[in-house]
Amino acid sequence: MAAAKKAVLGPLVGAVDQGTSSTRFLVFNSKTAELLSHHQVEIKQEFPREGWVEQDPKEILQSVYECIEKTCEKLGQLNIDISNIKAIGVSNQRETTVVWDKLTGEPLYNALAAPVSPGSSVPVAVVPSGSSVPAAGTSSVWLDLRTQSTVENLSKRIPGNNNFVKSKTGLPLSTYFSAVKLRWLLDNVGTVQKAVEENRALFGTIDSWLIWSLTGGLNGGVHCTDVTNASRTMLFNIHSLEWDKELCEFFGIPMEILPNVRSSSEIYGLMKISHSLKAGALEGVPISGCLGDQSAALVGQMCFQDGQAKNTYGTGCFLLCNTGRKCVFSEHGLLTTVAYKLGRDKPVYYALEGSVAIAGAVIRWLRDNLGIIKSSEEIEKLAKEVGTSYGCYFVPAFSGLYAPYWEPSARGIICGLTQFTNKCHIAFAALEAVCFQTREILDAMNRDCGIPLSHLQVDGGMTSNKILMQLQADILYIPVVKPSMPETTALGAAMAAGAAEGVGVWSLEPEDLSAVTMERFEPQINAEESEIRYSTWKKAVMKSIGWVTTQSPESVSFFFPLLYGAGSELAVLKLEFVILSPRLLGSQIEMPLCPALKFYISLFSTASINSKGDPSIFCSLPLGFFIVSSMVMLIGARYISGIP
Repeated sequence: MAAAKKAVLGPLVGAVDQGTSSTRFLVFNSKTAELLSHHQVEIKQEFPREGWVEQDPKEILQSVYECIEKTCEKLGQLNIDISNIKAIGVSNQRETTVVWDKLTGEPLYNALAAPVSPGSSVPVAVVPSGSSVPAAGTSSVWLDLRTQSTVENLSKRIPGNNNFVKSKTGLPLSTYFSAVKLRWLLDNVGTVQKAVEENRALFGTIDSWLIWSLTGGLNGGVHCTDVTNASRTMLFNIHSLEWDKELCEFFGIPMEILPNVRSSSEIYGLMKISHSLKAGALEGVPISGCLGDQSAALVGQMCFQDGQAKNTYGTGCFLLCNTGRKCVFSEHGLLTTVAYKLGRDKPVYYALEGSVAIAGAVIRWLRDNLGIIKSSEEIEKLAKEVGTSYGCYFVPAFSGLYAPYWEPSARGIICGLTQFTNKCHIAFAALEAVCFQTREILDAMNRDCGIPLSHLQVDGGMTSNKILMQLQADILYIPVVKPSMPETTALGAAMAAGAAEGVGVWSLEPEDLSAVTMERFEPQINAEESEIRYSTWKKAVMKSIGWVTTQSPESVSFFFPLLYGAGSELAVLKLEFVILSPRLLGSQIEMPLCPALKFYISLFSTASINSKGDPSIFCSLPLGFFIVSSMVMLIGARYISGIP
């Protein structure tokens, strides 16, 4: 920035980086990719009910205006003429849904929020049955879960052998994506319903709302989105690159409220800002770049080749792998999405996307729930003190396992503890957990696309932790490469804007791309040790599965503890069988062996038809013999083993 005081450095490009927790405006030198100035404003989330997360679209828009205003002031203090800003790009939180009135410019309801960004996780997993798994981390803004029943109802309408939603969109049917949020608004908000009926409603993700507003709003605002954001709505055909009529009919979404879909790099419209703002000097500057945040980070990391991947470390992790012009569908729990389309006449590129649900969130959990650390930065110091987990493994499956398992029954565990284990080892194990989860996603990507990575490019807040980065290189057993300039999401939006036809101040030709200083972390352990640690982690993962059991309405479980004496372990036999009596629905019985045996024998011997004609569960003779014979075998086992 000091150098910027001496001279104007040529064409500049601005970028709006609008996330769930904050908004920023950043200005880059288009020739060197240097960040010259920026400003950030925090924004609020609202929680009107448990599991509901909303944001005020007008507050989001005002935060953009404020960031532009303050950044322009800072540039003036650096003697940089803001008239050198030749284009503006937009990067945004994906999936967050807004519906507004095109005649008044007013939002018709709060925005239904998506997860914390950047670097968050896909917090709702869709298991094979189609049921949703709640997000982890209730202390964080993960996502709005009000649409869970909407998803369940819609899933019943998808033929089991023809999941046309996933085949067209690359996405599982989930509360996470915009279509079900929009469906909920149409079903539950009268003002939205009425506006749609009267042809006054416009729908969009945050990029659409911002571009419409910044290009004039009521006075000629442009209603558009780009292919990356459209591909996250579950209404967009990623093959034809158009809104899909069959999908819109399935979700009951009128196509006339949808924005026009454009490429990620073209002039959408010109800035129109009130002249009461000093930033009015940006009037007429083209808005010419638009990318969802994770696609923007992929571009900002310059992952333009097939098989290049980036991982963004934040509350969770987003790992995207460029699969080129080939649309690869995952068989290992990953999403297929549009990576970018950098020009109207340029080809579309696709990506496989995997998410680590709990990354930075596990650090916050150690701080807020256990009090092991007082600040997030302390974890690096604790981990450095021991340099090993000493056989301690942490699986942060706080609300189930996500990709590639999609296992809702899992819960977090810390295992391998000894009397020697202390908080430093647990801190180290928490960092390792982030790295192990990333490896699982990368392994799934390798199996899907068959392109093993030569290195992993990283960004996001957690990458400042050098212990974490070295652990990641060791566990992946490939180099981890971190750019010296961490603002890759905003940089990607700026690159797309500056490269647009009609702007042309930023070349995306490989030979013209500015060399970015990189910090490289090489593996420092041998491959065998890396594999041993990873296989032990997988063993811990298996132990985390099955902690939460959901009772089916047709079955009940009975548990038989066998006490082997004082101080001994408790062995448990679990028997499951179909029940016919509503009286025992969902019941669980735990009792020592002999009373349990007496109980079941008495039930069996007195089995009868009740007053309503429903048979008792023990009037089935084969079932009764099964239970009694099981008890006899258990008694025999105790007798043979000599247990008194």
